[in-house]
Amino acid sequence: MIQRFPRKRHEFSECGMGILCLTGGTRLKARDILSYSFGAIRLRKVRSGLTTLGIVIGVGAIVALLSFTQGFQVAITGQFQEGLSTDVVNVQTGSTGFGFNSNEDSDFALYANDTELINEIDGVVTSSATISKTVTVELDDSDRTLSLTGADFDAYHEMYSTFVAEHGVIPDNPANDEMVIGHRLYDPWNNGTHLVELGDTVNVYYTVRNGTKLVPVNKSVTIVGILEEIGAFGFGPSDTGAYISLESAMGYFDSEEVSQIAVKLESDDSDFIDSVSEDIEELFLNEVSVVSATAMLNTISNALATVELLLGGIAGISLLVAGIGIMNIMIVSLMERTREIGILKALGSTGRSVLLIFLGEALLIGLIGGGIGIGVGALLANFFGRFMGGLGGPGAQRAPMAITPVLTPTLALEALLFGVLVSVVFALYPAWRASKLEPVEALRSE
Repeated sequence: MIQRFPRKRHEFSECGMGILCLTGGTRLKARDILSYSFGAIRLRKVRSGLTTLGIVIGVGAIVALLSFTQGFQVAITGQFQEGLSTDVVNVQTGSTGFGFNSNEDSDFALYANDTELINEIDGVVTSSATISKTVTVELDDSDRTLSLTGADFDAYHEMYSTFVAEHGVIPDNPANDEMVIGHRLYDPWNNGTHLVELGDTVNVYYTVRNGTKLVPVNKSVTIVGILEEIGAFGFGPSDTGAYISLESAMGYFDSEEVSQIAVKLESDDSDFIDSVSEDIEELFLNEVSVVSATAMLNTISNALATVELLLGGIAGISLLVAGIGIMNIMIVSLMERTREIGILKALGSTGRSVLLIFLGEALLIGLIGGGIGIGVGALLANFFGRFMGGLGGPGAQRAPMAITPVLTPTLALEALLFGVLVSVVFALYPAWRASKLEPVEALRSE
């Protein structure tokens, strides 16, 4: 395929072996260059398709991984924002690492009456101690493991708007054997099939060691309330938890120590939270740590951003590998098209025009591969979202978590530009070699 040249008078000179070449050179227009490049791609469909496939895979991987990661970050953040009250902080013994408590090396203990000291701090509205332990509940069809929490129901409701009964009631002064359960313990499959009913009496137990024997510690409780579906996880109530009064839990667990103390503040301003948190830590001589929902969300967001960056880097490497493939194939193409380049130059094409023809092919491969890659990446991200969402979020009984990939125009444009950039950059060397071919030497090649 030889490009048609503009009609004008040309002068010829011998460029070797009796061959006459146009003198002065002819520069092709951008439209003609792209047309020539597109024709070359069409002429070598299989090879061009395989070359484009590398760009499709690279761009598709970038779009799929980054859009899925951003969707996962949005889902996780939303879950925590729903499950956490931003004006509530949690006081725990020991230090925190990565936003979570670690009290393995701490002998310090919190007690229920420590709430009286905390309530005297300026800026504190109220506080509530909780004690939790993993127990097993005996049901008709099977036993299930759950987290049983003892809490002050009044204070818990004041702190967390999600601690609301859908069925039954949350008693102000619950009896020793009354229990409130999360929605997923009541209707785990969301299809109307209930594991337990309001008013049922069930047995819960945990196991302690007595010498060489394992002894279950039983407690018979009656379900008096079922919480509304929360659909989130965090410090507060959850769909998979069960709740009894603090006094009942301390007696059942045979412990005066509490797991943590939730503190409701007058404001959710970050500076205000930091100030009150410092006062609480000073009150307990820095033997406790205070974790706020805002700090926890920031920690999670930073961690997910790091994961996103890592996945983007991995996907970028695959695109660079595709770029090496482009360079390799274009060098082979250069060797096969040497005579064609010689004819172009003999007809007056400048080295710049030949260089642009090869770069034009790389540009078109990058655009076509990038466009297809964006579509493939979007499909893969949606598949991952549905698959991973079905696995559920954190928790003993994982609830499905909707993950909607976030494919923004900015992400699509950046992936497309990156694909085009890689294609063009890796085509520079073969294009430069093609532009430097001498017409006579090129025409002599087999």
